[in-house]
Amino acid sequence: MRCWRPFSVLLALLSTPVLAQAGESLLEAGGWKPCGRAASPLVEISPGSDESEPGRLVRGEHVLFFASDDGMHGREPWVSTGTGGRGTSLLKDVRPGPEGSEPMGFTRVGDRVFFVADDGEHGRELWVSDDSSGGTRLVKDIWPGADGSYPRALVESGGLLYFSAGDPEHGRELWRSDGTPAGTWLVEDLDPGPEGTGPYLLTRGGDGALYFISHYQGFFMRLMRTNGKSPAVELFRRSSEGGDLESLTAVGNKLFFVSTSVHDDTMAELWVTSGGAPVLVSMFPTLHDLVAMGGRLYFSASSEGNSADEELWRSDGSRKGTQRVKDIWPGAEGSFPGGLAVLGRRIFFSADDGTNGRELWVSDGTASGTRLLEDLVPGGGGSSPEALTAIDGNLFFSAETPDHGREPWVSSGSPGSSAPLDEVAPGMDSSDPVGFVRSGWDVFFLAWDEAHGQRLWALPFRPAHECDNDVR
Repeated sequence: MRCWRPFSVLLALLSTPVLAQAGESLLEAGGWKPCGRAASPLVEISPGSDESEPGRLVRGEHVLFFASDDGMHGREPWVSTGTGGRGTSLLKDVRPGPEGSEPMGFTRVGDRVFFVADDGEHGRELWVSDDSSGGTRLVKDIWPGADGSYPRALVESGGLLYFSAGDPEHGRELWRSDGTPAGTWLVEDLDPGPEGTGPYLLTRGGDGALYFISHYQGFFMRLMRTNGKSPAVELFRRSSEGGDLESLTAVGNKLFFVSTSVHDDTMAELWVTSGGAPVLVSMFPTLHDLVAMGGRLYFSASSEGNSADEELWRSDGSRKGTQRVKDIWPGAEGSFPGGLAVLGRRIFFSADDGTNGRELWVSDGTASGTRLLEDLVPGGGGSSPEALTAIDGNLFFSAETPDHGREPWVSSGSPGSSAPLDEVAPGMDSSDPVGFVRSGWDVFFLAWDEAHGQRLWALPFRPAHECDNDVR
């Protein structure tokens, strides 16, 4: 039987001097906290079936958006207010009947959420919702008729939605929308004619510009920059053969990106741009999990000549300022940091130091400030934390412990504060929770149990002084 830490002890830990020093004390700052550790399963969308499979969870202005299948309407957009309010319900039967509109790409822009769906008449096109059924509508039939423009890579920038979409005249190019038919138009035909450049990895830069990758005439991939008004500028190009451009990450007014190659011993090049010609920062055998904190880039990478030595690195955009933070697993082996999540002025991640197994670590960007946060499974086994998500001063994640499988956990970020939520899948079964996101006064996530399959759960999560107040 699991030995639960009394919740009063957890609250005491949340206000330890360690947190106060880091400027992240929830109670002292009047921040947010879980109201207990019991998450609730929301309405069973398809009773007796394990096929509802809620998709990616996206926070709207007042509700949570997701896609699900109730067994009658097919896969359609749903909304939830969590443990209070109007509850969980079908937003709109976009494609009447059992087939479903297969909504995806939910993206919030201001007080509305855009998504892509097929209503059976216009093909896959852009839709928008104000979280009401009547306010959920087709934005524009970009490719007239039933073929559909298949919008992809939806992203908010400057209060507008940018995305790639195809039409018969231009092929797949960059579009923008304000949610109205008249305000939805082609930004630029980057390669005139019906072939299209297929923009993807649309990324809002800290300088206010939009960066993206596009293909050109089938031979090159290019890093582009646009302000949505002037013609887009090509900043960088490479051959489409044997490599890729990926991991566009904004850090202050800079944008880092990675160029990979399968032909060179050095597989990944880290580049940076401030809106002009990019500069090569460094080269690594492996490079991934890029995040921004305190004006620097942090990432997991291996040293030149040893792809097995992955550790935590940081960069300010210069060669000299690109350094390994700490050799967590000393020697030729690497700790393989993963799941980097920024909470305040610290980065949390999973790593293996060769002694404690894969556990939860924390770093302030310095060697001395990089340390094991929690040894949830004492010894060399490790709890292998995953799905690390920072939410309003708290870190949510999943961890696997003996006799309890992989279940949801929460931490304030101070040593000893990590605590499991009540088990979703009792015993040794794992609920494999993913998709932690706050909407309203709940933290939602997806978790699995044998009787119901994967379904939506909600944990009451409120400002610290409101946990005993049921008023919404």
